[in-house]
Amino acid sequence: MLHSFAPIQSPRARVLILGSMPGAASLAAARYYAHPQNRFWPIMGALIGAGPELEYPQRIEALRAAGIALWDVLAQCEREGSLDSAIRDDTAVANDFAGFFADHPHVATVLFNGAKAEASFRRFVLKPLARPDLTLLRLPSTSPANASQRYEAKLSAWREALRAAGVAVREA
Repeated sequence: MLHSFAPIQSPRARVLILGSMPGAASLAAARYYAHPQNRFWPIMGALIGAGPELEYPQRIEALRAAGIALWDVLAQCEREGSLDSAIRDDTAVANDFAGFFADHPHVATVLFNGAKAEASFRRFVLKPLARPDLTLLRLPSTSPANASQRYEAKLSAWREALRAAGVAVREA
């Protein structure tokens, strides 16, 4: 059984970015988005200054300073390898979102890092959560498995979503 990480959070968070479950490289490193080909940190670097050139704790602080929380939909699951498509939904257990949102009342936007994160949230979390006020938006996955979309297109989509959520982002 795989277990995800604690959320990266701040009392000032207005945006929650959700993945599905950390991949093997992230689990081994005990860090979000640790696979060297994952585009999450380069995108965050371009948009809010939380790039891979910074040490991991500095990246986390940059997220917090921007009002961004980071977590995964699933607390645990079984999966062979790292692909989201290999997650066994019959073993999936969602994180405690009722508790998270109670502790973070300013979070108004949830951005999903890919289709599996969105599908898992809608399946395991949304109905019991009953938060019709949340803005939910699926973004292109930053995973290396999503190689069909160019980096520039991903960056543009993430920039637009963060800007719409009220995050001060760097211009192109």
